[in-house]
Amino acid sequence: MLSDFQNYSMCPATQTDWMIYTVVPVYVLIISVLGIVLNILVLLVFWIRKKAWTVPEIYLFNMAAADLLLTSFLPFWAVNVSNKFIWSFGSHLCRIVNVCIVMNSNCSIYFLVLVSIDRFLALVHPLTRDRVCKRTYAKLSCLLVWCFGFLLSVPTLMCRKVKHYPEQNATSCIFNCSEAVYITTESIMTVFGFIIPAVIISYCTVKIVHALQKPLEGVKIKTMEHKATILVLVVLVAFLVCWVPFHIVRMIELLLRTEIIPGNDSCEVVRIFDICTHIFVYFAFFNSVLNPIIYITIGRSVMQSKILEGSYFL
Repeated sequence: MLSDFQNYSMCPATQTDWMIYTVVPVYVLIISVLGIVLNILVLLVFWIRKKAWTVPEIYLFNMAAADLLLTSFLPFWAVNVSNKFIWSFGSHLCRIVNVCIVMNSNCSIYFLVLVSIDRFLALVHPLTRDRVCKRTYAKLSCLLVWCFGFLLSVPTLMCRKVKHYPEQNATSCIFNCSEAVYITTESIMTVFGFIIPAVIISYCTVKIVHALQKPLEGVKIKTMEHKATILVLVVLVAFLVCWVPFHIVRMIELLLRTEIIPGNDSCEVVRIFDICTHIFVYFAFFNSVLNPIIYITIGRSVMQSKILEGSYFL
């Protein structure tokens, strides 16, 4: 998911490298600080509530926790990039930092999937939702998401290692497994970390929009349902806008590395995709900052409409 030193070591330095080593670390630190502060604020809002959490609140609390953990480990990578990918935190943190970034980014996405499914059932199949969306099931679903997120990070745990490059006198934290393992891992991450969640989220979003346009089977959708669902729709759109560019670049890079598309042996192509990966991966991580901003802004009007007294707080 994160670019490595080994890609740059293949090619001579250029004048554009200053952008990677100076602009990117500052941007990552900004994301990290905003993400930590805002997600802590969201968690506190949930934590100080005296009433029992509803199903959406359980999902959103866990998603904010995943976003907080993700942004908390980004400063390590910001320092790494500013040091020109020379890793100075040891082999254990090499694994821990990358595992936490991969795990929590995937957990955040799948908590959003749970939220979108909950909204879909609430508006399209309300009777089914009453049966299946209980708090116990919600907590179990969250536990499964945390376990699945860790499972997706196992290749990172096994393959992220500190490697020394004598010719550059550099020590870097890289994905140090075979090319076949790398391609397999990236393919799995693309399918389970984006394509499947995006399909589910997009399907639910289309059905939600359709449900908002006209009442289903004569059932009038309440005003607070509208407001709560609009909040979710904004969150879903933010997810797609933030993550789609990165995964498009990831899929193109996989096609290049498998030589389905020629050009992998060109330093110019390698450098372009490294730069694009940096831009889009950290733009994707910005989603962890956007989520609490959306809660604080749009969610405030939802709370003011007394939705807290109902069962669909978002």
